Amino acid sequence: MAIRLLVVDDSAFMRKAIENMLQKAPDIQIVGFGRNGKEAVELAEKLRPDVITLDIEMPIMDGLEALSQIMSKCPTSVIMVSSLTSEGAEATIKALELGAVDFLTKDKSFASFGVMKLEDQIIEKIRQFATKKHFRIPTAKPKQSIQPKTTFTPTAVKAGSGNKRIVAIGTSTGGPQSLQKVIPLLPSSLNKPVLVVQHMPPNFTASLANRLNTLSQLTVVEAQGKEKLEPNIVYIAKGGFHLKIKKIGTNYYTDVTNEPSNMLHIPSVDVMVESVAENFGRDALGVIMTGMGSDGLKGLQKLKGLGGAVIAQNQETCVVYGMPRAVVEAGIADEVVPLESIANTIINYCK
Repeated sequence: MAIRLLVVDDSAFMRKAIENMLQKAPDIQIVGFGRNGKEAVELAEKLRPDVITLDIEMPIMDGLEALSQIMSKCPTSVIMVSSLTSEGAEATIKALELGAVDFLTKDKSFASFGVMKLEDQIIEKIRQFATKKHFRIPTAKPKQSIQPKTTFTPTAVKAGSGNKRIVAIGTSTGGPQSLQKVIPLLPSSLNKPVLVVQHMPPNFTASLANRLNTLSQLTVVEAQGKEKLEPNIVYIAKGGFHLKIKKIGTNYYTDVTNEPSNMLHIPSVDVMVESVAENFGRDALGVIMTGMGSDGLKGLQKLKGLGGAVIAQNQETCVVYGMPRAVVEAGIADEVVPLESIANTIINYCK
């Protein structure tokens, strides 16, 4: 059965471009086109598509308001189509909180972040989210105000080998929403640095870091390079750059680089975790969360081989069970836990 897709964009050129991109995917059928948010809501209710691609900046009703109404009236897997601007990044983070399953970025050449072309990416994402099992109802209400930083008392979970000195987290599709259920629950008593790779383009990682910082007890920053690793600071890898660690004397510093440049994802979870493994070995904790593909597997295999510990998110709570699946099937996960238990498990390993 063909995947039914609704395309909504105020640009006729973009609507046609998406149509052309899908010509090599006969299993995807465009059932309608919308030119603004109002039409998006009406067509979503009328056509009941499997997936919607939804532009953010549109007349009459913008994509965020349309998304909010769609999720309320006829919940559907929605992929946002966003510009690479700072404004587009902030709106995209908000859209993911409202229930969008993922996003695509567009620029003048219609190329996306990393080395994947938009054509390949859009087909992969539509196929991935066509089944309802990937759909996730947002827990945050539309227009919810930012909650103040709060204290957190961890509950008892399975104890791990403690006293890890650093935490390395890798995630992709579904990561922005999922990180909001992990990073804000890490207490100031953690007293360890945390490195995070989230597959995102430039501007988006800065917006993500800012959002997480408002919600968390730890300080969350986008890594700029040459920063001394400090306890209770979360370093988000900068979009378009890898995040590594460099030791100078007795201290460790962030190293932001675009090498290796031949990676499928930049930033890469593998590159970051391998660097953590090389510098901290058995004293490091690796965490792999929701995402397509297998980025992180090689790095975590190295970390595990050096005596480090590995946590994987379970299938039931992943938006996409790809990256954690690769780690679990490789047999290197010390624990496989649901999203809501990841923070507690990290705390146990860092005691």
